[in-house]
Amino acid sequence: MKCIKIRPLDSVAVATENLSPGETVSVEGVSVTLKDAIPAGHKFAVRQIKRGEDIIKYAYPIGRAKADIGIGEYVHTNNTESNLSGTKEYTYNPDFTEIKPVLPLTFMGYRRPDGKVGVRNEIWIIPTVGCVNSVVCEIEKQAQKYKTGNIDGIYSYNHPYGCSQLGGDMENTLKFLAGLIKHPNAAGVLVVGLGCENGNIGELKRVLGVYDESRVKFLVAQESKDEIAEGAAIVKKLAEKADLIKREECPVSKLVIGLKCGGSDGFSGITANPLLGSLSDRIIAMGGSAILTEVPEMFGAETILMNRCRTEELFGKTVDLINNFKEYFMRYGEKVNENPSPGNKAGGITTLEDKSLGCITKGGTAPVEDVLNYGEEVKSKGLSLLQAPGNDLVAANALAASGAQIIMFTTGRGTPFGCPVPTVKVSSNTALFEKKPGWIDYNAGALLEEKTMSELTDGLLDFILKLASGAVKAKAEYFDRHELAVFKDGVTL
Repeated sequence: MKCIKIRPLDSVAVATENLSPGETVSVEGVSVTLKDAIPAGHKFAVRQIKRGEDIIKYAYPIGRAKADIGIGEYVHTNNTESNLSGTKEYTYNPDFTEIKPVLPLTFMGYRRPDGKVGVRNEIWIIPTVGCVNSVVCEIEKQAQKYKTGNIDGIYSYNHPYGCSQLGGDMENTLKFLAGLIKHPNAAGVLVVGLGCENGNIGELKRVLGVYDESRVKFLVAQESKDEIAEGAAIVKKLAEKADLIKREECPVSKLVIGLKCGGSDGFSGITANPLLGSLSDRIIAMGGSAILTEVPEMFGAETILMNRCRTEELFGKTVDLINNFKEYFMRYGEKVNENPSPGNKAGGITTLEDKSLGCITKGGTAPVEDVLNYGEEVKSKGLSLLQAPGNDLVAANALAASGAQIIMFTTGRGTPFGCPVPTVKVSSNTALFEKKPGWIDYNAGALLEEKTMSELTDGLLDFILKLASGAVKAKAEYFDRHELAVFKDGVTL
């Protein structure tokens, strides 16, 4: 199979290997002679496309032709432009199917007093402000002697925010930190503040609300004679308590997975992202939850998600999610279609619509049950949409702050990064899987090699349950994971 036409209505096909000019390929039984070289993951026309006409992929427009395009010609940034513009009005046309429930499988997790379940039993040391990053790092270093076999790790985190921020920008930072503090993968949390910052511990507690005082401790560095020694002593007590917690059998209904893609290529929307959609549907069928984010990478595909909203109220929230994010772009004088990245384009993604239509397949077919603001905790079973940008680090951290115990991350070009929770990398192509075995956990490229979606979903689900049970780790868990990324939107004083 040298090429794929994804949907019958499509006017383009995607090369599955490098193709040469003059080569003839079969597209749904019809021979097409190529006029140009077509790199793997890139597109060529399977019918005549007139200038100004929509180019169809995934059965939806991915932009329009800037010039006439003949059969067999290369279709990319040279002859394609986006249709996207500013905010729009939308009409609710419900179009969703229920996910048929199945009996849940189980995993061995850590039950928390608030009813949540963690897949790791860790101690987290979180700064309120970048001024104390060195302090939390040193506390982590000195506290390693308190780690036991039943504690998966003692980690400090760094970020440059928490002071000199105003209004909603400061609130974003506080909501994000509060979400991490409540995360079930942390058996205990030490929050370290400086004392004079805008986002001081008092302000953080206002956003945090009710919390377990035996699990969350606070330290103000300016008020301590020796903040390092005092912090390490607090971690020792948290570790003694965490060491008593054992894994227990838990249903998959307690799982929340975050859905993310980055370094995407022309295969991402064909293999890896649909595989995550299949996994998401499977987990939701067992009563679990999934969170889809990257709002700018919904642009051009947003009506599909809007019509999957269970209620008209949720439809309205999704309209606001999309239009508000477009207004965020325009507020800074940016175009809403300033995407995909150079790496995406090199991998075969031409326009933002092209990227978005492949991106949203990570959300499977389940109805949309909720729309979350940045830093808001997941509340509903099923699929939720989350306000966050497409940036890999910011979006993955946002998913963690909203309660995802595991991040599922697809990539066509590869990336080593991880966030505070296990970050599973799924490759869109076999070449990447073989080239970067130290980065990639699972290969969705096998879908192009006669493996079925059902087989790969079974295998990925089995891997996730083993990871949630602590039997295996994601490759990213072996890399440095000390940097937090906060969604910043405002003035720095």
